[in-house]
Parts: sequence; structure tokens; C-alpha cells
Amino acid sequence: MSSLFDLTDRVALVTGSSRGIGNALARALADAGATVVLNGVNEERLKDAAAAMAADFPPGRVHSVAFDVTSDAEAARGVAWVEEQVGPLEILVNNAGIQHRVPMLDLDVKDWERVISTDLTSAFLVGREAARFMIPRGHGKIINICSVQTDLARPTIAPYIAAKGGLRNLTRAMTAEWAASGLQINGIAPGYIHTEMTQNLVDDEQFNSWILGRTPANRWGTVRDLAGPAVWLASSGSDFVNGQTIFIDGGMTVVV
Repeated sequence: MSSLFDLTDRVALVTGSSRGIGNALARALADAGATVVLNGVNEERLKDAAAAMAADFPPGRVHSVAFDVTSDAEAARGVAWVEEQVGPLEILVNNAGIQHRVPMLDLDVKDWERVISTDLTSAFLVGREAARFMIPRGHGKIINICSVQTDLARPTIAPYIAAKGGLRNLTRAMTAEWAASGLQINGIAPGYIHTEMTQNLVDDEQFNSWILGRTPANRWGTVRDLAGPAVWLASSGSDFVNGQTIFIDGGMTVVV
């Protein structure tokens, strides 16, 4: 049974993985045997992240490539680099994303477009380039990182909500076009995850109490909670799972 989830010798690219959830997902894939390629736009931070991860794995298991996921030319360059320098890309995790909090009446259209471009369009661009290589080989895994905001809404984060809702349907669209070629495309929708980037929210007593009360599991999620689902969707254990978005939220989206 364990061989179903073994990723040995499979090459995985994780966008936005120099820190946070992306970094944790890359580490989970590497723990399962994958050769991972980290990605980001901040070259110094990316280099440090790759060095830190490489120290925990055999030589050649951790790589990095800096490119802008919102640029079609850069996405093509980045995926081609992985194919040429590391090996055939079998797993893509579209994780890159940003947030921008402001009421819609005050929202500048440039900020709307920046969030949509980073959180939604990038998955289309990088996913399409990966698929160009995966389809002729007849297999590949694409995992799009969504959010509970794929299904829910909160004030002041309209671009993020729109992007994550769109990402769920982009996952379905990719499935409709590419599943017959042997690809599996699915989404992971994390709930509220305790990371260095959400520490200020955890420290906010009122917000923390709201999260605990709103979540049936009565706790924040951890990056470890995302590791198993990510490995499963990247592995042979999910070969007949397609177009699905898996909510990992402690039950938040199933209660009122």
C-alpha cells in the first residue's frame, strides 16, 4: 500500500515556496521521495529556502528557480528550466498567492488585478506550460491551492475571494480538457492555517476566539495537516481523482 504514495524519482515544482504553506508542501513532497523545485520572485529568500531544505535531503533532491508566475514568458521559461535542468516535470503545485485587504468601495483596480493575476492567472499560465510537457507523456499531477474562501466570503478581501472561487473552476476546466490525456488536476482548500504569516491573527484574541468557535475541530490548522492530502493528490493513490477541491478546514465549511 505504501508504494501508492511513494514519489521517489518524481520531479515536483511548487510555486511560491520560499516560505509558508508552499515551503511546507514542498518539504512534504520531498519527504515522500520527490525531487522538488522551489520557486519565488525574491531570489535571495528563495536561495536561502533551498539551502535550508537541501540540508535535510540527499544531494540533488532540492532545486530552485526564480521566475514571475504572472508572466506567460517567465512561466514558460521556468517550466522549461525544470524540464532541461532537473527532469521531466510530473507534479505541479500552484501555490503562489497574495492577499490585499480593503473594502470594495475603496479598492483600486490595480490592486484587484494584481491579486487576480497572482492568485488565479498564474495557475493558468504555469499549469498550461506544465501540461504542454505532461500531455505528450500521458501523465501528470497538478494541484491548485485554493482556500475556504473558494466557498465562503468575508468583508475586505473581494479580489482574493474572486480569485480562489475562479481557481476551483479553473481546476474543473483543466480536468475537462486534460484528463483524457492522463493528467489529474485537483485542488486543496486550506482553512485557517497557523503559519508565520498568520501569527498576528493567532495573537489577536478576538479573531482567534472567532476561529476556534467557527471551526468544529476547535483549533487552527497546521502545515502538517496539509502534507498528507498533498502527497496523496501527487501520488498514484489518486489516479482516478479529478477535478475535485478537497477542503482541509477542520469542518469550517460544513457548519453554520
